[in-house]
Amino acid sequence: MTAPIVTTSQGVTLAGAGTLGVAALRRALAFAPHLVAADGGADRVLRHGHTPHAVIGDMDSLSRQARARLGARVHPLPDQDSTDFDKALRSIAAPFVLALGFTGGRLDHTLAAFNTLARHPGRRCVLMAGGDLCFLAPPALDLRLRRGMRLSLFPVGPVSGRSRGLRWPIDGLDFAPDAVIGTSNEVTDPDVALRFSGRGMLVILPRGALEPVLAGLGAVSG
Repeated sequence: MTAPIVTTSQGVTLAGAGTLGVAALRRALAFAPHLVAADGGADRVLRHGHTPHAVIGDMDSLSRQARARLGARVHPLPDQDSTDFDKALRSIAAPFVLALGFTGGRLDHTLAAFNTLARHPGRRCVLMAGGDLCFLAPPALDLRLRRGMRLSLFPVGPVSGRSRGLRWPIDGLDFAPDAVIGTSNEVTDPDVALRFSGRGMLVILPRGALEPVLAGLGAVSG
């Protein structure tokens, strides 16, 4: 197994070259202060006044100016069989990763980001996208959420589950990308419990749920 490029005891904010607002970056860094960029994401964070500890990717979008400025912090991985998000995520050893700047511009990039989450079930990674966040659920997940909050489920493979605290329970449903999905469920009890038959379910919540999500994933203390 290849040794990680980034090893830290802190949470990592991983910045891509897509839509990346100042407020979103600031919020991510408040939880995950170790900043890493995926390829051209380095130019984005430099423009916002932040210097990444490392830049990982195939370097097809990193500017010459940023590459010269960052020097040894740049780690090229030239294979074309994976995205820069995938390259970076698999190269990070950290308690958790908050990823932003990987969605919003193009639909294929957004789908590729979901694919990366599904391909790395052993990583605690929360994708921040617009006003939402998305993550691959572990088989057992307990969340403390606000009543009335939207909670959507999207399967990346065949998976079944059970729930407590949702308006529409998922017990007995067989989910799959080409079958049942769980768009726009609603929290009715603050203590939400989700159980899944495997690691095949994406959970999508409003960005305000970031702290309870990190607690539920065991990334921070609740």
